[in-house]
Amino acid sequence: MSREVLLLVDALAREKNVDKEIVFGALEHALGQATKKRYEGDVDVRVSIDRETGEFESFRRWHVVPDEAGLQQPDQEILLFEAREQIPDIEVDDYIEEPIESVDFGRRFAQDTKQVVLQRIRDAEREQILADFLARGDALVTGTIKRMERGDAIVESGKIEARLPRDQMIPKENLRIGDRVRAFILRIDRNARGPQVILSRTAPDFIMKLFELEVPEIEQGLLQIKSAARDPGVRAKIAVYTSDKRIDPIGTCVGMRGSRVQAVTAELGGERVDIVLWSDDPAQFVIGALAPANVSSIVVDEEKHAMDVVVDEENLAIAIGRGGQNVRLASELTGWQINIMTAEESADKAAAETAAIRTLFMEKLDVDEEVANILVEEGFSSLEEIAYVPINEMLDIEAFDEETVNELRSRARDALVTEAIASEEGLEGMEEALSGLDGIDRTTAGKLGLSGIKTLQGFADLAYDEFGAILALPVERARALIENEFEDVTDDEMRLIDAKYDDRARALQAKARELVEAK
Repeated sequence: MSREVLLLVDALAREKNVDKEIVFGALEHALGQATKKRYEGDVDVRVSIDRETGEFESFRRWHVVPDEAGLQQPDQEILLFEAREQIPDIEVDDYIEEPIESVDFGRRFAQDTKQVVLQRIRDAEREQILADFLARGDALVTGTIKRMERGDAIVESGKIEARLPRDQMIPKENLRIGDRVRAFILRIDRNARGPQVILSRTAPDFIMKLFELEVPEIEQGLLQIKSAARDPGVRAKIAVYTSDKRIDPIGTCVGMRGSRVQAVTAELGGERVDIVLWSDDPAQFVIGALAPANVSSIVVDEEKHAMDVVVDEENLAIAIGRGGQNVRLASELTGWQINIMTAEESADKAAAETAAIRTLFMEKLDVDEEVANILVEEGFSSLEEIAYVPINEMLDIEAFDEETVNELRSRARDALVTEAIASEEGLEGMEEALSGLDGIDRTTAGKLGLSGIKTLQGFADLAYDEFGAILALPVERARALIENEFEDVTDDEMRLIDAKYDDRARALQAKARELVEAK
């Protein structure tokens, strides 16, 4: 029997031109699978073949798991305390093994298991080819389209077959069998039955790698492409940077008479490329990314990671671009949410936000409009700032004496405590899917709960002005407005609602609706 094992291993190794160790591993797997058939449950069997003699042993084994985890696969697992009754020093993730009777290895078994062994060898060969391919470190693949499968192109590059999905092709490009094609390696899918290398011609990384091929200064480390954004086949933006003042980063990427950028554009089916100068100043970076539009002013909101960009009427259409393309690509390139607006829209928004802060101070601090205006003019925008900003900063306000400052700070802290208690009450009985929704903090969740919204479905069903009212107004007033369908809402209240219900709030509700539909 042992001689037959060695003969089979030797024959398969020579026939398939693979290392004997691969064949031994495949044969051990096949023997293990055959041995498992003797048992009713899904047991774990290990077979060990002596590489010198061909003798083999079989073992049934159990994986040691923590006591608190419990048994997820009773036929293959054992709790730690039970394992230690047999082996005192055994640890979690070790195995307990028990020798069992091996299957007979004869000509019939060898014939029956040959296909299993061959499949394991093919898998090993495939894995080795993939490993060799990945070891080269290439980010781009150039190959020939061998066949089409349900709209996807199968690209042959050396010994590797890669898949270029239909949704990763540039729109309107017509690829055919026999075409030479270049693409970016998007990911490796080791679980795929077909080609495991997945390609893309639409990924932003593709355009970055194409510029690396065309611009030697990038490979030399003299120039960097920091980021890229694309509307595949139509328009793209890349952000470039150099610390070498002798180099013009934009001119270097464009090349003599536009030769470098034209080569990239040709590969991308005529895709127009805007080259933007990267800056570590986010506002300056956004201004450059919005070119060719001229920016009048810009307001940065670090908390929301957003910018309000003001342009004049002549530049409004240019800044937004056809179908919002220019501002969308600029936003993707910089990583900032960009809100384009005219000077009038900016002033209206600022006035609404100021009115919201003034109303908050008047209600929560129980002060008149004059005091609230002083706080707003001095740059205070929240109760937390009044309660916890260094007292010296408030004492510098000429209109306030020390007694007034201490009273305002005390009232602000009391209001924050009251809000925290109310929020906890609102969270009672709230559906975890809502309270744990990414982007909703405890304060917002508490306000929703106090307004009677305690389920993800209820939140998803809110009209935009209802959610805005909950965010902007006192709970009692918000609930009253929602119940009477905003029949007596004032203009000032509506401005507060509009100011609070921003793009981030809309995104939260959109996410909630997606989760509800997924259920």
